[in-house]
Amino acid sequence: MLTSARLSDNVERLRSNPYPGRGFIIGLTPSQLHYVQLYWIMGRSENSRNRVFKQEGTSVRNEAYEPARMTDPSLTIYSPIKEEGPYHIVTNGDQTDTIISGLQVGELFESSLQRREYEPDPPHYTPRISGVMDRNRQTYTLSILKTANQQPGLCVRDFYHFDRFTPGVGHCIHTYAQEKDGVLLSYAGEPYELPLFDVMDESLSYYWSLLDESNRVSMLVKHIDVRTGQVELRIVNKHG
Repeated sequence: MLTSARLSDNVERLRSNPYPGRGFIIGLTPSQLHYVQLYWIMGRSENSRNRVFKQEGTSVRNEAYEPARMTDPSLTIYSPIKEEGPYHIVTNGDQTDTIISGLQVGELFESSLQRREYEPDPPHYTPRISGVMDRNRQTYTLSILKTANQQPGLCVRDFYHFDRFTPGVGHCIHTYAQEKDGVLLSYAGEPYELPLFDVMDESLSYYWSLLDESNRVSMLVKHIDVRTGQVELRIVNKHG
């Protein structure tokens, strides 16, 4: 049984990590009126910090805050959230489009990600993390594609299926567990539970305040109405 003490321990786990990298939470509000997707990006390099979230309808896209200073957009500019029919997708890279393209032709989320792997950014080899929520089935799945012990050449693909939502609770996964000898080590273990709130601005404020102030860049919260599927978004950017 999930206890408040366990949730508090998990909150501290996120708070005490100075650089969890990119991450997301998928879950359900306490009132059970809205599904939730919360996503954030962090950065330490000038390139990574030079970003903001921009809403485009019911989707969100990363874009350069100062375009002239963006040196390499290949791993930093993408759409972290999109939807396709009853499916709501959140990822930390351009695999969002891979998943959408697969769903459009009847391909499973898991099958689409067989064509992708971790990011080509040695020595970290940043994991690709993805999540999809199926509003019709009222289920969700989280995924991480990463190296085996930070060694390139072998991609480990882990999938975590949840066949129901728990009111007031979401599951979190992020790219990095810790830093060791200058290398950001990949997230390990199952997604962990974190609290969610009925008010979008409360979730946004709560998790924005947990992230390291010098490294946080942008965060979004997406609410999906359980009954109608209507989407509402909130965004906070360090710049702008």
